[in-house]
Amino acid sequence: MKKQVSVLFLLTGVLFAASLLIANILASKIIMIGPWSAPAGVLIFPIAYIVNDVIAEVWGYAKARLIIWAGFAVNIIAALFFALAIAVPAAPFYENEAAFQTILGSSIRLVVASLMAYMAGSFLNAYVMSKFKLMTKGRGFSLRAIVSTIAGEGVDSLIFITIAFAGIFPLPVILTMILTQAMLKTTYEIIILPVTILVVRKVKQIEGVDAYDEEISYNPFRLKQI
Repeated sequence: MKKQVSVLFLLTGVLFAASLLIANILASKIIMIGPWSAPAGVLIFPIAYIVNDVIAEVWGYAKARLIIWAGFAVNIIAALFFALAIAVPAAPFYENEAAFQTILGSSIRLVVASLMAYMAGSFLNAYVMSKFKLMTKGRGFSLRAIVSTIAGEGVDSLIFITIAFAGIFPLPVILTMILTQAMLKTTYEIIILPVTILVVRKVKQIEGVDAYDEEISYNPFRLKQI
């Protein structure tokens, strides 16, 4: 008998993928938050990590990996169709071709930077979340969420900013952007943590599952297992 996937898990995965896709589109703009500069994707990207935490906490590391790979596939498909839409000649009366290409025509460098950062950060976030859950026997969600976010967001920011902007901006600016992006995303999750805790509790009640039971039989460190 095939295992069924709950509607709630499916919707959570859709939210995760949508957050990543939107964040990658927004990343083409550099914004100022107070005295700090950061890619505009920082506005929504933390939501993806919060959803990642919820999935790892409720359904376990195996399901989190599945959603991470699905998000990767969505972004690859989006990049391919963005490139196709740019390659197809615009209608003679269409006046926004330059703007369209600027927003959606990210360079190969940005695409590679985004995908590499996403994969490393997302897997590390889920990995740390699951490892700490085993170590604490299912207790201390708040600490797990913060530690996993610091690890995941730190690596994500380091990889993305370095690959995307090295040689374009001066080193001090790049270092500031890395620290700013990681700090803003982590602060965001800490502020929203009470809401995340409520969501986790509610989802566990609805689903009637807890990832701790799954992690006992599933080793989150065997990365080749699906």
